[in-house]
Amino acid sequence: MTTAVVIGAGFGGLALGIRLQSAGVQTTIVEARDKPGGRAYYWERDGFTFDAGPTVITDPACLEELWQLTGRTMADDVTLEPVSPFYRLNWPDGTNFDYTNDDTVLRAEIEKLHPGDWEGYQKFLKYSAGVFHEGYEKLGHVAFLDFASMIKAAPALAKYQAWRSVYSVVSGFVKSEKLREALSFHTLLVGGNPMTTSAIYALIHKLERDGGVWFAKGGTNRLIAGMVAQFERIGGVLRLGDPVAKIETLGDRATGVACESGWRADADMVAANADIMHAYRDLLVDSRSSQRTKAKLERKSYSPSLFVVHFGIKGTWPGVPHHMILFGPRYKGLLEDIYDHGVLSEDFSLYLHHPTVTDPSLAPEGMSTFYALAPVPHMGKFPVDWAEIGPILEKRIIDEVGRRLIPDIHERIVTKFHYAPSDFAQDLNAHLGSAFSLEPVLTQSAYFRVHNRDDAIPNLYFVGAGTHPGAGIPGVVGSAKATARLMLEG
Repeated sequence: MTTAVVIGAGFGGLALGIRLQSAGVQTTIVEARDKPGGRAYYWERDGFTFDAGPTVITDPACLEELWQLTGRTMADDVTLEPVSPFYRLNWPDGTNFDYTNDDTVLRAEIEKLHPGDWEGYQKFLKYSAGVFHEGYEKLGHVAFLDFASMIKAAPALAKYQAWRSVYSVVSGFVKSEKLREALSFHTLLVGGNPMTTSAIYALIHKLERDGGVWFAKGGTNRLIAGMVAQFERIGGVLRLGDPVAKIETLGDRATGVACESGWRADADMVAANADIMHAYRDLLVDSRSSQRTKAKLERKSYSPSLFVVHFGIKGTWPGVPHHMILFGPRYKGLLEDIYDHGVLSEDFSLYLHHPTVTDPSLAPEGMSTFYALAPVPHMGKFPVDWAEIGPILEKRIIDEVGRRLIPDIHERIVTKFHYAPSDFAQDLNAHLGSAFSLEPVLTQSAYFRVHNRDDAIPNLYFVGAGTHPGAGIPGVVGSAKATARLMLEG
């Protein structure tokens, strides 16, 4: 029987494990941490459940496929609930914009911002549908292993002006600055700067409109638990709490993995759902070709990090929707501070997650679970002591949520903690503490991203945010589909 070892039990590793195991490959997933999930880790404190993220679930069909492979349905293990509105966007002047796929509501919301922009929005939607078809449906699950595959995709990319930024394309369709922000912020959910990320990423808008925005009952952690259940049910083996120390190689072949505990496994194929820099720099230290790849990866640009404040508070907040974006006073300038200057600005924009409005079981009765997330520069651009800066930024973020939504928030807090770039680096081996791996610019997309199969070691594969097509749940689940196809074809 063919055997495979997958390093890392994040979304990508679990999706790949399910695909391989269901095709008859005996698969073991080895995870460093005490729980599966990778970036979708979770904590339970004082009766509150806190998801580390990601918390926006789109394209449920790409997940459903993982159960259909064995004739089951995702509903056997996971309950997905629709979220409406998808997001409420809020600006410092008090303007709210409820973003939904209900056209009657959406038209009223758009015309509230700028009466003439509904027509422009319709044109943007048509554009988004086009890039969704070309960039996601046709290319999202296909590996780009050679330049010829990129050339083949080039006409479609050119047709949709892929060299332009999402913000630039959106600005050509609508006049309201607030609506431009509302239609371009999505790239931040996959680590991209709306001002520089390829316009191809406008496909996210179509993805949400068609598939909706969903939440897993019990939290994203229950979706991970469901994937584990499906993997183990079909014979997959999950090994937790044992970091891989080395991918063993002999000549141009990967032969297996060795863990820090001394446990090791031989395998016909090895796949890494680990941070790509960690894999090449640390796990493949004995491979000369991999060390050359490491040197190339060091020169690439990486996505920012995140600073996340988790807090459980007294009271329930039916007026605060599940997902909110609290924009700061600046958009372009703040993005430049994060992506270019490596500055921790006085102002910030926040993503506020309020899962208990959908699922009260995530907090004790009469209480609420929240997290507030601020994009911040990665540790390469902003090398500071987060143990010192963290508590200061945490207070500023809670102050801002209080000022905009919950005036007596400090008196209501039952429990709180924060997660900083240094935690991404330590817990996830994330290079520079980046939250999304390589920055999703055009010159680091498709063929220019880490390949789903290593160029020099033909039985070594990659899955997850650092490889094609990129970050976000649909991205990493799509990467698993592309990688599994390569592995099963041999």
